[in-house]
Amino acid sequence: MRRFALLLFCALMLVGASVCTAQIPIIGKKKPVDKSTDTANTAEPDKILYDRAADDIKRGRYEAGRLGMQTLINTYPDSEYLAKAKLAVADSYYKEGGSSNITQAIAGYKDFIVFFPFLPEAAYAQMQVAMCNYNEMPKADRDNTHAKAAEDEFQIFLSKYPKDPLAPEAQQRLREVQEVLAEAQFRISYYYYIKGDKRAAAGRLIPLVNRYPLYSKTDQALWMLGDIFEKSERKDIAGGYYAAIVRNYPLSKYDADAKAKLVALGVPVPQPDPKAVAWMTAEQNTPRPKEGLLHRGIGALHSGPDVDTAAHNGMPQMEPESETASATDILSGKNVVGTGPGKGASSIVGTVSPGQSAPAASTAGSVEDVNTGPAPTTETPASTDGSTASPAPVATAPPATGDGGAAPASGTTSSTDAAKTDGTTAAPATDAAKTNNAAPATDSTNTKESSSKKKGLKKLFPW
Repeated sequence: MRRFALLLFCALMLVGASVCTAQIPIIGKKKPVDKSTDTANTAEPDKILYDRAADDIKRGRYEAGRLGMQTLINTYPDSEYLAKAKLAVADSYYKEGGSSNITQAIAGYKDFIVFFPFLPEAAYAQMQVAMCNYNEMPKADRDNTHAKAAEDEFQIFLSKYPKDPLAPEAQQRLREVQEVLAEAQFRISYYYYIKGDKRAAAGRLIPLVNRYPLYSKTDQALWMLGDIFEKSERKDIAGGYYAAIVRNYPLSKYDADAKAKLVALGVPVPQPDPKAVAWMTAEQNTPRPKEGLLHRGIGALHSGPDVDTAAHNGMPQMEPESETASATDILSGKNVVGTGPGKGASSIVGTVSPGQSAPAASTAGSVEDVNTGPAPTTETPASTDGSTASPAPVATAPPATGDGGAAPASGTTSSTDAAKTDGTTAAPATDAAKTNNAAPATDSTNTKESSSKKKGLKKLFPW
C-alpha cells in the first residue's frame, strides 16, 4: 500500500513538472506573426516604388533613385505620385551637382512647370530654375550667360508668384545677380574712362545708371558721367548727372563734390529725396562682412562672385533688358526711355524705400528734357549724302537722329517736310525709286546712314 502511494505521488510530480515547462517561454525565440493582416500588404505598388526611390535619393544614391522614379513614371502614368516623381528626378540632378547635371535639372524643372503649372510646387520649380543659374554664375569679369539667365528666371518668378513664401528670397537673389551684371558693365566703363575713350565709357554708363539704380557704385557712375559731359562742354547734361547724385544718393561720398560742381555750373542744387535718404540709411545699417585683406584673399579663391556689396532694400529691376537699342540710340537719346540723369535716372531710386516697390522705367520723363541742348535758331542745311554741311557748335547742337541728320527745332520746317509739301518734287523721287534696282539703292543708303550716324555722334561727343 505504501509502495502504491509512493508511485502515485511520483506520477503527480511528473505531470506537474511537464505542465510548468510548457507554460515557460523559451528565451530568444520570437513568436511567429501573422502577416496576412499587415498594412504593408495593402500598399499600392506605385507608392512602394516612390518610397524606395526617394530613400535612395535621400541617401545619395542618385542613379538608383532616378531609375526607380523613371520606372514609376513609365509604368504608372496615371499615378498620384507622378508629379512628385518628376520633381524628385530634377531635384536629384540639382543635388548631385556638376555642369551637366545642372543642365538636366533645369530641363526637368521646366518640364514640370509645363505639365503641372497649377500645382503649388510649380513656384518651387521656377525658383529652382533660377537657383541653378545662380549657382553657376561666375565672377563679374567672366562670361555672364548664367547671370543673365538667372536675372530672367528670378524676374519670371516674381512676376508669376509675387505672394509666394519664396518671393523675399527671390528678390534678394535678384539684387545680387543685378549687382554682378552691373559690376561687369562698370569695370568695362571704368577701363575706357581711365583710358580716355569717353564715348565708349558713356555708352555703357548711361544704361547702367538707368537700369541698375540699386547698384553699389551707381553714384560713382553718375559722377563719371558728369565729368565726361562737363569736359565735353555739355555742362547742361553734366549738371543733370550731378543733381541726380544730390537728389538720389544724398549719403554718398560724392554728394559734397556734386553740390560744389552744381554751384560752379550755376545749376540749382536740388533737395535730397526723403525716400532715397531712408533707403541709403537702411543700406548703411545692414550688417556686411568687413572688406579686409582676409576677406579679399578668401574671395579670390572662390569661383563665384562676391555679392556682399549687393543691396538688401528696395525693389530690384523687374523690366527685362532691351536688346533692340543700339549704342548710337543710347548715346543720342533716341528711343531710350529714361536716358540721362533727369527723370529717367531718378524715378526709380527716388521712389524706393525699404519694403516698397519702384515704378517701372516707363514712367520716366522725356529724354529730350535732359539730353538735348538749346535748339538752334536756324536750320542746318543737309548735304546730298545725308550729313550736315557745316556742323553747329557742340553746346547748341541737337542730338543726331537715327538717319544721321540733325533733328530740326520746333517751329522750323525740314527739307523732308518741304519735299512732302511740294507735289512736283515728291512725284519724280517716288517714280525713280520704283524704276531703279532696289538692292543697290539699299546698300548705298546703309553706307550713307552709317557714316552720317558717326558724324551725328560727333556733335554730342566731340572728343
